[in-house]
Amino acid sequence: MAYTTINKSTDYFNTKLYTGNGATSSAGTLARTITGVGFEPSLTWVKERTSVTGGYTSHSLHDAVRTAPMTIESNSTSAEQNVTTQYGNGGIGSFTSDGFGIHSGHAGNSDNFNVNSGNYVSWNWKANGAGSSNTNGSITSTVSANTTSGFSIVSYTGTGSNATVGHGLGSAPKMVICKNRSSAVGWSSWHTGIGDGTKYILLNTTQSTLTASNIWNSTIPTSSVISVGSHSSTNESGSDMIAYCFAEKTGYSKFGSYTGNGNADGTFVYTGFKPAFVMIKNTTNGNNWFISDNKRVPFNLADDSLFPNSNSAEMTTQPTNYGLDILSNGMKMRTSGDHTVNNNNASGNTYIYMAFAEAPLVGTNNVPCTAR
Repeated sequence: MAYTTINKSTDYFNTKLYTGNGATSSAGTLARTITGVGFEPSLTWVKERTSVTGGYTSHSLHDAVRTAPMTIESNSTSAEQNVTTQYGNGGIGSFTSDGFGIHSGHAGNSDNFNVNSGNYVSWNWKANGAGSSNTNGSITSTVSANTTSGFSIVSYTGTGSNATVGHGLGSAPKMVICKNRSSAVGWSSWHTGIGDGTKYILLNTTQSTLTASNIWNSTIPTSSVISVGSHSSTNESGSDMIAYCFAEKTGYSKFGSYTGNGNADGTFVYTGFKPAFVMIKNTTNGNNWFISDNKRVPFNLADDSLFPNSNSAEMTTQPTNYGLDILSNGMKMRTSGDHTVNNNNASGNTYIYMAFAEAPLVGTNNVPCTAR
């Protein structure tokens, strides 16, 4: 049984859905505030689900270390942009004690999060606000860390040569997602399921696992630092960098891998909790990353997928590609394997995942988690 000291997972991660109301504002002011997150987010990742703007909108990530108006897009190599001066003041402008404030914007802009009748999803994580200086690595970083939930936001300036950067978690991250804020470079990521420090995978593409020694300096993360090489995606000289680091916490988060069986009675993945959020990637073949959560589809089969590497709308019509059941202690793939590339259960293929809990299987209060 997976016992955990985190009895209320929604104190640290929560998915919040909302519908745009078309409210507008002048430059520098907010059009509306979204509440109901349950805490003050340190990272909010937003995606329009239905493309009511007449064009597809990008995934947009905002965090408290870079300050909320600064956005980076997971489906793009673009550098960081300020939504209050670009895109007609459209995007997240601030974090509040229970959510976030939104600037209005023009329909069709890639960072407009309040189009009338638009359907939006936001995934929210709690770290520790704007953060503080960390000198554990050879590069001094600014770190916003929540050691209870195992999540930190790490900001640093690249040196262009092999270095280490403090992450503030006190335990080794199982996943690191890094973006060069200053240059148009891909999102180099490391996950415990892809191998040693010579391996990386790009969040913004469908590519499988890649190999290079200059991304992570051939070194996996330790309990105090991540290592970076000379590559522009993790350590370009003079560039501002951001890294999202995740350590595993029993009963709250899980980072692992599984092998597909190509059967609608698919692979079962034990997490030790009922997942609230799952992101999966095929590391054997080119394949979309995809995200499922407990709010967009609150029942099984969970088959409404969004793809971090694509600005496309939510996919609701192909459950044979990405369908899964969310269970009290993990998840079970329900993909037939007919689609050997774009699915989550191709026979013999390896998949990595990151998952966060809705509720632990058993917490320290000894209240068991139930299936949905």
